[in-house]
Amino acid sequence: MKDDLDVLVDLLDLEQVEVNIFRGTQPDEERQRVFGGQVAAQALVAAGRTVESGTVHSLHSYFLRPGDPSIPILYEVDRIRDGRSFTTRRVVAIQHGRAIYNMQTSFHVEEEGFEHGFAMPAAPPPEDLPSFRELVADPGELNEYESRNHPIDMRFIGGLPWRTRTPESREPYKKLWIKADGTLGDDPLLHASVAAYASDMSLFDTILAPHAIDWDDVTFMGASLDHCMWFHRPFRIDEWMLFDTDSPVAHGARGLARGFLFDRAGQLCVSMVQEGLTRIIRRGP
Repeated sequence: MKDDLDVLVDLLDLEQVEVNIFRGTQPDEERQRVFGGQVAAQALVAAGRTVESGTVHSLHSYFLRPGDPSIPILYEVDRIRDGRSFTTRRVVAIQHGRAIYNMQTSFHVEEEGFEHGFAMPAAPPPEDLPSFRELVADPGELNEYESRNHPIDMRFIGGLPWRTRTPESREPYKKLWIKADGTLGDDPLLHASVAAYASDMSLFDTILAPHAIDWDDVTFMGASLDHCMWFHRPFRIDEWMLFDTDSPVAHGARGLARGFLFDRAGQLCVSMVQEGLTRIIRRGP
């Protein structure tokens, strides 16, 4: 049996079926739809496989349709520009002949420049916090998300945001430590892709926090709409990183969340923004 991280690494090892076309497999799990972080990570790998120089510095993407978890995903890469400093790619993920996800991503050859950054917020060390499995070990049936394989080790500060004794409104802020649950190689593209996978696991919870609802609430429907990331400096996602998230606004059935990944040295390595659908489903008269 492979461990969860090996399964994720296998998912990111795309098959090249034609020039600029790659095929991504699906995990052997029962899901209603494909996890958005998986599609983003696979799309980033597809783009990176066509780039000769530079490392990823940004991605901008839209989730267009729910993915079908029962069939592979095809990734078509458009080589928009190959410059001396910057390389740009567009990736479209396709199932059943239709686009389910669109990403534009850029790669940059490292160079010297200005230096500044937000300070890492105070947080207890991850070694002092319970693991995800310890937090969900209390009696009761696990929900769909909790029962899945988790290649990312998550240490939540203040407990799981969706597991409260009674529904309560909370401030739209959340911090947790994350890292790949194992050791990865040295390929920067792999670390960036695993970070993209992990980034879709906790951002949305910050949007829901002030509204005393969670993913099991039958009066609510949520989904990622778009997702953007900026990679500022080299990092290793198989080492602990502080994931600092907040949600500045929600309005008109959409909510916005921001996230920042800091390494243990306190350097800001990755920034991200995600907008999500926050639709209230009204039932009854």
